[in-house]
Amino acid sequence: MRNSIAIVTGAGRGIGKAIAKGLVNQGIHVIVNDFDENLARQAVEEIGQSSSYYVCDVSDYNLVSRFISDVKTVYGQIDILVNNAGISPKKMGNKVPIYEMDPGEWQRVVEINLNGAFYMTRLVTPLMIEQKFGRIINMSSIAAKSYIDITGSHYAATKAGLIGLTKAAAGELAPYGITVNAIAPGRIRTEMMEGVSSKDNELILAQIASGKFGEVEDVAGVVEFLASDKASYITGAVINVDGGWVMA
Repeated sequence: MRNSIAIVTGAGRGIGKAIAKGLVNQGIHVIVNDFDENLARQAVEEIGQSSSYYVCDVSDYNLVSRFISDVKTVYGQIDILVNNAGISPKKMGNKVPIYEMDPGEWQRVVEINLNGAFYMTRLVTPLMIEQKFGRIINMSSIAAKSYIDITGSHYAATKAGLIGLTKAAAGELAPYGITVNAIAPGRIRTEMMEGVSSKDNELILAQIASGKFGEVEDVAGVVEFLASDKASYITGAVINVDGGWVMA
């Protein structure tokens, strides 16, 4: 994995930042992507060695095209892509039910969570095909596999869409030495989790077999494995990281 170049989207905080930090610790140069320059810069300052940042809204195809072109120009390679960027809008800490959801909010979630992953994958894969090597890891959610009453329908739909994208891309890209896998985190301690009431979090905790919430490092560790040569024979998989909340 050393001397590899990785892009992690939505890496200014939370799971994305932990993934970036974990990959850097494996000797990989990580490009931290976020649409918030302050978060991206602070993440790189915290991660330190062998990391840089690029500000880009992944929901804008033209900006993503420029982003990937710039990375190719500077580094000449892209070995690992982690499609982590995502949003899960709430109202007063609660999900918005589908019968009250504004179409604009639905569209924005689709644009970032699903379209963004497609744009990044679409523009990175030609170079990976030339290299005859690549690792693509999509951040889904257990909300894509089962009804979770704290997440909106837009979030669940996009995360389910990522699983479909993962399996389709895995089949198409396998002949070129590119693996495509997805991770489905459960309740992980992040800023997003803090936006939910303590009562709701307690109800969720009671449903988790391990009796505890996950940490961002739990997800980052699975990314490190999937990006490594040890996972070269794994593609099209969806790996739950949820402490036994949803066993499916």
